[in-house]
Amino acid sequence: MPTPNPEALAFMLSRRSRPAKTLSGPAPTRAELEPLLTAAARTPDHGKLEPWRFVVIEKGAMPRLAETAAARGAALGLDAEQITKGRAQFDQGLLAVAVIEVQKPSEKIPAIEQSYSAGAVCLALLNAALAAGWGANWLSGWPSHDRGFMTAALGLADHERIAGFVHIATETNAPPERPRPDLKAITDWVET
Repeated sequence: MPTPNPEALAFMLSRRSRPAKTLSGPAPTRAELEPLLTAAARTPDHGKLEPWRFVVIEKGAMPRLAETAAARGAALGLDAEQITKGRAQFDQGLLAVAVIEVQKPSEKIPAIEQSYSAGAVCLALLNAALAAGWGANWLSGWPSHDRGFMTAALGLADHERIAGFVHIATETNAPPERPRPDLKAITDWVET
């Protein structure tokens, strides 16, 4: 018989990301962030490859990333609205963890499974931050998919890419609940 953890289940049933633009100071200190990173690093990882790593972006680095996003947006010929949206998370950010997918050669573990693991790390970090009482939001946007931004902003190698930016700081107000999927519409039961 399983041993239930009703508090953990209640958290999962009610968890809600906090919009990054509503986060304010303070952000977690390094000592407060380390347990969250430790929790995220416990993500399932088929083959024990650790196909991900963390880059912690502190407040002092945010203006440089915002400017890099603006420069890359201009170089890509994006319109002003797209550029503004691409740089906004860095203009407004206090602390973010870039979860970096690191593809590793493996005869047994397909690349797609490594990508799934990196995405799972993003969600695990988001949930750890929320469970610890912080406000948190997992963002991506065009900068996270642009190779030029990845290289200029974070120095990523060719076999690395951004799985997401998890912004963590103090929640200023709880967001309203949003519609959730209809479980009956998205679930099939296979009985035989």
